[in-house]
Amino acid sequence: MGNINFLLSIMVVVLLSNTVATLSTESLNIFHDQLALLALKAHVTHDPQNLLATNWSTTTSVCNWIGVTCGSNSSHQRVTGLNLSNMRLVGTIPPHLGNLSFLSQLNTQFNHFHGSLPVDLVNLSWLKYINFGNNNFDGQIPSWFDSFTQLQSLFLNDNNFSGVIPPSLGSLSNLEKLLLQENGLEGHIPIAIGNLSNLKWLNLSNNKLSGQLTPAIVDHLPKLQYPNLESNHLSGKIPTSLFKCQELKILILSHNALEGNVPQKIENMTTLDELYLNGNNLTGPIPFSIFNISSLQIINLGYNMLSGHLSSNTFDQLAMLQEFRLDNNHVSGRIPTSLFKCKRLEYLYLAENQLEGSMPIEIGNLTLLKFLALQNNRFQGVIPSTIRRLTLLTYLDFSSNKLTGRLRILPPSLLWFFAARNKLVGNIPASICNVSSLKDLDLSENSLGGIIPKCFWNLSFSLIDLYLQKNNFHGILSAGIIFPKSCFLRSFRINSNQFEGPVPQFLVNCKDLEILDLGHNNFNDTFPVWLGNSNNLQILVLRSNRFHGQIINSEVASSFSHLRIIDISHNDFSGCLPSKFFEGLLAISNGYEKTSEPRYIGYEYSSNIVYYVDSFFITITSLELEVRRIIIFYLMAINFSNNQFNGQIPKIIGKLQSLMALNLSHNSLTGAIPTSLGNLSELELLDLSSNRLEGKIPAQLINLVFLEGLNFSWNNLMGPIPQENQFSTFSNDSYIGNSGLCGLPLSKICDNDEGLEPPPAISDGDDDITRAFDWRFATLIGYGCGLVFGFIMGYIVFTTEKPWWFIRMTERVEQKYGTTIYTIHLMFLGWICSN
Repeated sequence: MGNINFLLSIMVVVLLSNTVATLSTESLNIFHDQLALLALKAHVTHDPQNLLATNWSTTTSVCNWIGVTCGSNSSHQRVTGLNLSNMRLVGTIPPHLGNLSFLSQLNTQFNHFHGSLPVDLVNLSWLKYINFGNNNFDGQIPSWFDSFTQLQSLFLNDNNFSGVIPPSLGSLSNLEKLLLQENGLEGHIPIAIGNLSNLKWLNLSNNKLSGQLTPAIVDHLPKLQYPNLESNHLSGKIPTSLFKCQELKILILSHNALEGNVPQKIENMTTLDELYLNGNNLTGPIPFSIFNISSLQIINLGYNMLSGHLSSNTFDQLAMLQEFRLDNNHVSGRIPTSLFKCKRLEYLYLAENQLEGSMPIEIGNLTLLKFLALQNNRFQGVIPSTIRRLTLLTYLDFSSNKLTGRLRILPPSLLWFFAARNKLVGNIPASICNVSSLKDLDLSENSLGGIIPKCFWNLSFSLIDLYLQKNNFHGILSAGIIFPKSCFLRSFRINSNQFEGPVPQFLVNCKDLEILDLGHNNFNDTFPVWLGNSNNLQILVLRSNRFHGQIINSEVASSFSHLRIIDISHNDFSGCLPSKFFEGLLAISNGYEKTSEPRYIGYEYSSNIVYYVDSFFITITSLELEVRRIIIFYLMAINFSNNQFNGQIPKIIGKLQSLMALNLSHNSLTGAIPTSLGNLSELELLDLSSNRLEGKIPAQLINLVFLEGLNFSWNNLMGPIPQENQFSTFSNDSYIGNSGLCGLPLSKICDNDEGLEPPPAISDGDDDITRAFDWRFATLIGYGCGLVFGFIMGYIVFTTEKPWWFIRMTERVEQKYGTTIYTIHLMFLGWICSN
């Protein structure tokens, strides 16, 4: 009996010892997990919500810490999940995190972690879910990710990873989601990606990937549902093997350099909901097979070179269609009537094609339509009255067609309405006042006329951009109208009409006004000095009206401080040039903020394709230019020509150091040319012709190394003409009508005693030569009897072939940006003959 008791005692001791040892080991393991997490906490340099600081404490169990999940086995409790998403943490990932050996889910999305990922993470062999998305990680994607053999989801999107996609990712046979978008990845898509037979989500968009999308990549991805390769540099044809992926839901290949035809086999993707092939170089006709995929809700083929026409039954099978985009292609013919059977359609973009015929009245059947873009086609006839049925429509663009007839009743839901460059006639109907939330209205370049409805000005509560230029409107804008006290107008362009009377005083309430163009009307008023209170005003055009009187120096401290372009030419202004006015032009004095990307007057709308910015027209000889984009920080110009100003040119103009164009021609100015004009280091055009100026041409003007256009003709100047720098490039026409001038390019030889004084030294000469090749865009169109210059920047539409100066300026833009640019950001200074 004694032996038995002894043996039992021994067994109890052994069992107790093993239990204590096991508990000690488990405590030690969870303690290691705690140390790893505390190391991570120590590497967090900013915790704006104090989530870790107040919660991750050794006084509480690690399994109760915020973002931490432990295993459900109470006898074997370890950290299995770590979710720190959306905590706005700043810091780095320490190598200690690799000690969480039972971790299966790791999520640090939407924080500000940076640096590279430590190789110690390779120890986390149980990981099934990794999300490092939306941080600031950099370096190359580690090749050791192939160690995570159980991984099902890998999110590395929206970081700063660079280099190539490691082929080792192709060994993750369980991977279902791979998101690498919004990084700086380059090179080819590795063929090994084609080994991921369980892959459903693949997002490589917004990188720098190149090469072709080879069949080997997509041949063995039978479960692929959501591939997104948008905004890369992929080339070649769309592989037909892609359409073997029978489970595809969304296919996004937009904004690459893909070419060739859209494959006919696309109809095999019978489960496809959304198709995005826009922004490529696809050619040929649109395969009819696309329209057999009845599940399609979105089709985007915009910005390609597709041609042909759409047959009448094209849309018969697309009852689910919500968005159809075919803009910026070469499609011709009429809009098929079957399109109007798509009762779920919300977005329809057919702009920039060669579509013709009348607009079908059936368009009123699309009662869910929100966006309708038909601009730049060949539509004719009247605007269908059924447009009023589209009660959800917010964007409507009929611009640049051949539409006739009167404006129709518009849907009250409209925010943007563009009908410019058509042949519309009649008045603006009073019903437009019911469109009470209208932001942008462009009716320019039609044959509209009559008086603007009084109720129309109530829209200034919502209107931001108003374009009525180049019509036949008339009347006094301020007659019998009670204007609202609030105004949000940013652009107000009513030039080239027949408006009369004073400048409407309600503009003083428009605190956001940037562009005011009243040119080519019959306004009869003094200079609206009260506009100096509009601190955002940048372009003021009053040319070709009946403005008169002196420009009184404003007492407003910030008078016209943001003004960059002013054109008051062809009026009856008189008196001396206002020194105080020029002194207040702080934007021209202080110059522009140099940035890597140009900033434009105008703004873009984020809703799908909406993009509308300010434009200007100018006619130069037989050439008409339309400028769609105006760079606000680059162009600085003053045009006071063709008035009755007298007295001397104020010396203060020499302090406008960013001025690029100065036109004071055709006035009665006297005295000498100020030497201070030599300080206008950015000046590209100077026209002082047809005045009564006298004395010598200041030698300081040779400092104007960017001067492209010069006209001193028809004055009383005398003495030798400077010969250095740009002065050696000007012809006789720049000096004609000054009998006292001598020297080249004139035939009159200077006497010895008329020799020019030694020119002033030009500081940093080498830098000036270098700067001459910087982004300066000015060109001399010709010399003539009169000088008219236009202020324009941007996208140029020619009615004649491109002249030499356009090619030259294009080359300068390419030097600036290193790419071929047809949307040219330039300053255009034109000379035209008055004959």
